[in-house]
Amino acid sequence: MNKTKPTEKQLAFMDWEFGLFFHFGIRSFFPGHRDWDDREMPVSAFNPEKLNCDQWISTAKEAGAKYAILVTKHHDGFANWPSAYTDYSVKNTPWKNGEGDVVAEFVTSCRKFGLKVGLYYSPAQWGGINLKSEPDYDGYFINQISELLTNYGKIDYLWFDGNGSEGHEYDTERIISAIRSLQPEILIFNMWDPDTRWVGNEAGYADMPNRNTVSAVDFSTNTTASGEKDRLGEKKFLPAECDFMMRNTWFDDTNEDQIKSVEELVGIYELSVGRGANFLINIGPDKNGLLPEKDRERLLEFGKEIKKRYGTPIQGFSGLKEFTDFGLKNSFCIEHDGNTPINRIMLSEDLSEGEGITEFKIYSLLPLYRENVICLYHGQTVGHKRICSFPTVSASKMIVEVVSSDGNFRLKEMKAFFVKE
Repeated sequence: MNKTKPTEKQLAFMDWEFGLFFHFGIRSFFPGHRDWDDREMPVSAFNPEKLNCDQWISTAKEAGAKYAILVTKHHDGFANWPSAYTDYSVKNTPWKNGEGDVVAEFVTSCRKFGLKVGLYYSPAQWGGINLKSEPDYDGYFINQISELLTNYGKIDYLWFDGNGSEGHEYDTERIISAIRSLQPEILIFNMWDPDTRWVGNEAGYADMPNRNTVSAVDFSTNTTASGEKDRLGEKKFLPAECDFMMRNTWFDDTNEDQIKSVEELVGIYELSVGRGANFLINIGPDKNGLLPEKDRERLLEFGKEIKKRYGTPIQGFSGLKEFTDFGLKNSFCIEHDGNTPINRIMLSEDLSEGEGITEFKIYSLLPLYRENVICLYHGQTVGHKRICSFPTVSASKMIVEVVSSDGNFRLKEMKAFFVKE
């Protein structure tokens, strides 16, 4: 069977696993505004006097994130860099007397702390697609994207938002050609020539099965038909990303009481990274240009909890090896010297030749009746990572049986954990 294979940069993207999304711009100075409300937000309000991207990115690093994404232009059209193609940008604000550049400071901080650099750009904006000052909207779009991909060195990830783009027929070939020529190694999220895909909701959860090989993707939150998808025309390997908000708004607002608990964040992690997808959490920096302290503290608490749960597997288990007892086929196990409490198994599939596993079961050898095994978990896809949770058992041997697969497969890793809730 000829399977769809990932690229090297897609494999690398899945290893990133955890990213921070930063919605910051003119909206940060106008709490209460919502997408597409068309309310005026004058540039004179933009003045983040304490802007500190090092604070953003050092916090992300400490929490365990490996990449970060900055909103460069949201649906309001405000450019977080001194764009030559619009007056609605930082160059006409009081901040640093119009000499500031949020994008430059963000990129510099990402490189300083070793995080991959992602830039978000909304193709659509308020007032309609065809701007009065730019009849060729695709040209305006390409000009701005070219500034972002030319002036800041290597950009690892370009994040397009599909919301609001339904009313315009983009010249996708022209746009993608420009992007790929400027940054050949860049990853593109979700649209036109995607390397990654949106999971289909803004709650942070991946469904099951979560296949990496797909023939259609969820394109926009604003589609008119329920369940409508963008057909790709062929099967593609597209790893999923789960984006969601720390609060219930993307930009900073008067809703501190909506900050998610550590328990909820851990649940989202286990149903995103734990289902083979990437975890992308948004925090909106405040009007001073700083992460709100309570959001920052919660993020760090979450990072500590994930490290406590999954930083170190149970020691003393052997490496993964073939298992042939009890009539189980295509089975593998890890063994411990003695019985030990276990309630999590983490599996990883080698995806370099494409994904294969479509159904699996996890068993444990009973602590006393060693002629018996008990099934603890029944799952579907494994993919980059699968966290399998079950009630605590005491066991010395954990077994995974691959019940079915699309062609060949290779399990890369199997680890056991004991998580104290």
